[in-house]
Amino acid sequence: MSIITGRYGKTTTSIVELIDNGRREQQGAPLQIGLFVCPGFMPMDITGAQSVFTIAGAEIHFIWKEKTLVEGYTGWSTMPSMTFDECPEALDVLVVGMVPPEIIEDIEVLDFFRKMAAKSRYVIATCYGTLMLAAAGLLQGKRATSNSNIVPMLSDFGAIPVAGSDVVVDGHIYTSGPATGSFDASLLVLAQLRGEMTGKLVELAIEYDPRPPFNTGSPRLAGEELTSIAAQATADINAHFYRSALIGFQSK
Repeated sequence: MSIITGRYGKTTTSIVELIDNGRREQQGAPLQIGLFVCPGFMPMDITGAQSVFTIAGAEIHFIWKEKTLVEGYTGWSTMPSMTFDECPEALDVLVVGMVPPEIIEDIEVLDFFRKMAAKSRYVIATCYGTLMLAAAGLLQGKRATSNSNIVPMLSDFGAIPVAGSDVVVDGHIYTSGPATGSFDASLLVLAQLRGEMTGKLVELAIEYDPRPPFNTGSPRLAGEELTSIAAQATADINAHFYRSALIGFQSK
């Protein structure tokens, strides 16, 4: 069994060889992808980006204030590989998914996004990650989407809300609904960076073909009764998100 010490921890020779072979097939330097992680982040919202860009031979950086173990929601232990200060001057893609309200109003985090969003070639925000960008003042005058609870809030931050789960593109910012939105947005951005053929090949490589078993993945599909139950269950936390985003937005 060939277990070795990799760049960030224990891995295997077969995986290292797979990554190296993938990078050799790409033209130019590997893409630099920054995945924002923090205490309480939602892994589901960034695993699509991690999967798509890893298959494309990119270098993936898990970015947080410090290199201390954080717990994703929930029980998903993650060791950041790069601090804010170590972040490259310009990333090819900066990715953020759902992060807790306390993070959305954190001044140091807001400053990081204001700085790096301007320097990154592309920014992807999935689900509540859109609210992180909104709080940082990055969506003013821009079309954007998120999950169905957050979309109605976006106009209060100067954004132009777009309902539905389709990826919304405005300039270099790509916003999407939850979960599969991370895959959708990442494949679209990859196509911009490496060409449509690469995007198609990666989509095939991961056999990305969602088939939801209950077909209730949006308010339109779920119907009024089920949507109302879900909205009531998350009303308190969504109110907390809104308050925190306002605090962040007003801190500019």
